[in-house]
Amino acid sequence: MGHPKFARPKYDTPTHPWKKARIEEEHALKEQFGLKKIGGMKEIWKAKSKLRRWRQNAMKLIGRVDTSEGHFSREKDDLIESLYRRGLLGDGATLDDILLLTVEHVLSRRLQSQVYYCGLASSMRQARQLVIHGHIGIGDQKMTVPSYIITRDDENLLTYHHTSPLTDSDHPIRKEIEQTRAAAEYSEEDDEVPSETPSEDFVAGVVEAAEAAPSAEDTEVEGGKS
Repeated sequence: MGHPKFARPKYDTPTHPWKKARIEEEHALKEQFGLKKIGGMKEIWKAKSKLRRWRQNAMKLIGRVDTSEGHFSREKDDLIESLYRRGLLGDGATLDDILLLTVEHVLSRRLQSQVYYCGLASSMRQARQLVIHGHIGIGDQKMTVPSYIITRDDENLLTYHHTSPLTDSDHPIRKEIEQTRAAAEYSEEDDEVPSETPSEDFVAGVVEAAEAAPSAEDTEVEGGKS
């Protein structure tokens, strides 16, 4: 159980510290999403741990004989609704859609990423700087945590905080952002929605996990886990 005064970490570290492929992948994610140069790996591990828990819950429910009624029906609906509010799933999503989520989906819902996607910053690095220095707010609430997960409701309220000098459209940083957006060039390929078809290895892993999922007879519900 541990001492309540000393909270345990809520994320898992890699099982092996020196896997070249994993390190290169995490460095690419760190650059893509503008994470900290020192400590950015931890943010990726946190996102992977969240994704892993959601997948495990989805696999547990998929392995059930019947989730159309009773406790498991509510648990399934709560899981899908929770990920829908976070903007990770769309309308009419199912448990199978949770298995298709990637760490990029989770990282793109961070406050830092959404500030950049909404055009409030000219780069991911600048978005992080604006958040940390208190220039970004959700409604009247000042937000200073780059890793905060934005909900669908928060998206409509995301803007510069009313105490920030960036509310002035003539501010040099605002002009720089507008110039960057105006100078951006988009190809026809950028207008197309990228396909998210999972690889054969991923599909094989999902099938293997589904076969190994516990049945309704030998599985007990673990309480207190989200």
